[in-house]
Amino acid sequence: MPVLINFTAFKLGWAACVFGGAAGTPWIGVLAVLAVVALHAWRSPDGGAELRLVLLAGALGTVWDSLLVATGVLVYPSGQLATWLAPVWISGLWMAFATSLNVTMRWMRERLFVAAVFGAVGGPLAFWGGTRLGAVAFPDSTLAIVVLGVGWMLLMPTLVVLAARFDGWAEPAAAEAPTRSEDLAHAQ
Repeated sequence: MPVLINFTAFKLGWAACVFGGAAGTPWIGVLAVLAVVALHAWRSPDGGAELRLVLLAGALGTVWDSLLVATGVLVYPSGQLATWLAPVWISGLWMAFATSLNVTMRWMRERLFVAAVFGAVGGPLAFWGGTRLGAVAFPDSTLAIVVLGVGWMLLMPTLVVLAARFDGWAEPAAAEAPTRSEDLAHAQ
């Protein structure tokens, strides 16, 4: 059940960000992501670890997307606080995406090569979908797809490693079994 809730919350946050960005109402996505992140942190056994992951992924994604905006690879119709920055709703989208790393996408944890392939294919496809919805534009489609593919090929395994480091869904470590000398001490 946690995977279904996590997947659904992420997709709702994604839709609010992308459709809000396309419609010129970027703050709708940001508000939706705040709700997604709050729900995620509340449901997580260690919400603090998950919030650190969300903030790190949000910062990493914002820097990456801002680089793409500053170099003209991507153009966004709304939500930018400065012409060289990624829009606020993209930052929110990165944060919503981070909520899926330790739940829905946990299966990638021991499969970094698969994570790289998933990023190389899935990243550009997600952005291509965003172009179809009017949320982002590619001035040069070929360049954008190649740059996004290479970037996501590196970003996805990086995010998976960060998720393992800041895993608020990890099972608590089992208490260590007492040693033979501790057993003898308690027996006396």
